[in-house]
Amino acid sequence: MFDTHAHVHDAAFDVDRDAMLARARDAGVTRLITVGTDMADSARAQATAAAHGLDYAIGIHPHEAAGAPEDIPAALDALSRAGARPPQAIGEMGLDYYYDHSPRDVQRRVLVAQLRYACERGIPAIFHQRDAFDDFVAVLEEHGAGVRGVVHCFTGDTAAAKRFTSDFGLFLGIGGVATFKTAGNVRDAVQAVGLDRIILETDCPYLAPVPHRGKRNEPAFMAATAATVATLFGLRPHEIVARTTANAASLFGA
Repeated sequence: MFDTHAHVHDAAFDVDRDAMLARARDAGVTRLITVGTDMADSARAQATAAAHGLDYAIGIHPHEAAGAPEDIPAALDALSRAGARPPQAIGEMGLDYYYDHSPRDVQRRVLVAQLRYACERGIPAIFHQRDAFDDFVAVLEEHGAGVRGVVHCFTGDTAAAKRFTSDFGLFLGIGGVATFKTAGNVRDAVQAVGLDRIILETDCPYLAPVPHRGKRNEPAFMAATAATVATLFGLRPHEIVARTTANAASLFGA
């Protein structure tokens, strides 16, 4: 399995990071991207990835947009050069109007800067979008020509799923939410777009899947999400794992 979106550098794992990663390997997780949410957090993701042989992404979450550096491309370049390996993606970037932790105009400016950066350098983008669909799509239309990426933690409906996948060629990141009883819309969307545009993730330590809901999420739990997706297509979990892992490798590189 390829966990395409995790935060294993988060302080929630400071007490047992080695053991947690060992459980992930035992559960069949062969690759993992740990994703930064601001420049300091991205540096931590970079360091954790180097220490544990993981992939990583650097970027500025919309919640943290108000604290973004003035010259975002220069800051991303500097952090990229500091690593032994370059980042596998830029993000997570996006818009979040549910919490509005940063002003909406600032969120948009920071998203545009990162999106342009990813497009110009041919690096995949990891997107976060919550309650901001129309503005997010408008940014993609204006600034996202040629972008490769994923809308992580997808929780929308079939219409949104088709817009992202068909119109922009993006993947949908499917995680623990798909196992929730109330998430029929997500399961319908997954079936509607098909396996070719789906990749798996945990977003750990958040959003643990059933039957682990309420616990700290971790990469080993992704097997539960794969099992749920398998039931949607009448396939076995290992077939879902093979298809989604191949999709993720096509986006992020082998």
